This record gives sequence, C-alpha cells and structure tokens, in this order.
Amino acid sequence: MNAHTLETQRGIRLRVLEGGASDAPPLIFLHGLAGLLDDTTFLDLVAERHHVFAPELPGYGESRGEELLEDMLDFALHGWDVVEALGLGDRRPSLVGHSIGGMIAAEMACLAPSRLDGLVLLDPFGLWLNETPIPDVFALLPYEFGEYLFHDAQRAAVLLGGATDLADPEGLRQFVIDNARRLGTAGKILFPIPNRRLSKRLYRLSTQTLVVWAEHDRLIPPAYASRWQALLPQAQGVSVADAGHMLPYEQPRALADAVLAFLAAEHFVTST
Repeated sequence: MNAHTLETQRGIRLRVLEGGASDAPPLIFLHGLAGLLDDTTFLDLVAERHHVFAPELPGYGESRGEELLEDMLDFALHGWDVVEALGLGDRRPSLVGHSIGGMIAAEMACLAPSRLDGLVLLDPFGLWLNETPIPDVFALLPYEFGEYLFHDAQRAAVLLGGATDLADPEGLRQFVIDNARRLGTAGKILFPIPNRRLSKRLYRLSTQTLVVWAEHDRLIPPAYASRWQALLPQAQGVSVADAGHMLPYEQPRALADAVLAFLAAEHFVTST
C-alpha cells in the first residue's frame, strides 16, 4: 500500500493508504478504534481485486482537522467528503468499515444508500444493548487495550506495543499524546456510550450489506451481531473464528475471502 495526503473540500488533510489497480472496482476501508496499524495484509489481499483506499481519521496518525468534527453527522459527512475528494467520478465505491469505522460507514449508508455498491460492517459500534453493555474504552488502562481488542495476546503485543518503548520517557510521552488525540476523536461518537440512535435510521439502509463478527470479540460481544441482523434482515452475516475485535489483523485472509466473495456476488447481481 502506498501512502499519500488528501485534502477535503472542508480543508481537512488526511493520510490515505492506496493500493490495487486503478481500473478495479473502488473500495474504501474505514479503520477502527486503534487506527491504521502497520500490518496491511488484509488491505493487500482485498487490493488484489479492488482499488483500495484507506483514509486515516482526523486525530489519528498524521491526519489533522479533528477540531472540525464535532458529532456523528460531521463524521458521516466527512466520509462523503473523502469519497468526493478521491475523484471516483460516477463509480460507486464499496464501503468496508471496522469498529468505529463501521459505525461511520453505516451512518454514511443511511444518508446516501444509492451511492454505494456494497457495504461491509466489521464488528461495528453503533448499537447499544442494556443487557450486554460495551466496556468503557475510555476507562481502560493501556495494558488492557490488547486484552479487549485481540484474541491473540502475542499478536496484540506485536501490533500495539512493538513500535513504542514505554520504558523510555520520550516514547511514553509521545504515546500519551498520540493516544489522547485518538481517544479525543473517538470520544466524539463513543462517549459516554456508543449510542447515537443509529438504530432509528437503519430503515434507510437499502445497500446490500454484509455484517461480519469475530467469534471472540470481548469489546463488542457477538450478541450485537444478532441485533444488527434483526435491524437489517436483508443483510448477510458471517462469523470469523479465532479472532477478537481486531479481526482484520488477526484473521486477514479469512476475512478477505469473506469480503471478496460477498462483493463479487453483489457486483454480479447489480451489473446484470
């Protein structure tokens, strides 16, 4: 994947990873709570059949402009601003959203369902079950993030802690700053609970949809998969084994196979 900078009409500058043939069907990946990690295996696999774009949310990594986004509507409109800035013309992209990216993707689809070729939601935030509350991510200690995000503790250590030496004062300082920016952005749509009444708008979501859930997601329990299916009876559902909330990084090939099969089938239906 190659990285470049993109600027939206609102003046937000963000980093975008891009890969795949330029004449392949466009696909936009909206990352999750932890951001775009260094391992791009899932994106590389999807890019074998699609022209993939993975924009980084403002407040994450090198992207700036988080002060311009205040609420859920801002994030959804920002998503469409990114689509327009990519210059896709009349080509409708498929949208794949993970975690908070899934929440944003669903809101985008509710606003303009006819502008998408397909929608894939990977362990998305956006719904709330009183009987199965989602853990407060803003109360988690640094060492707890890996436990809630990953099924494989060793994988968590490599991807979340490998690049930063928290024993080094400067490394710790930079981690605290970067983490505060990430959580500051996420908090605008997740705090105090990740419920912005999306369930009341899902009736508008007519885009062909695949809902994918990790079998061992400790952050958003699989009970939420059933709720998504109930609210989107036309959607297909898939469970991925041996994965936690970070399923694009724990089971990239199994996930890519499921996503590509779904999008290939939907493209065949909509183009005939």
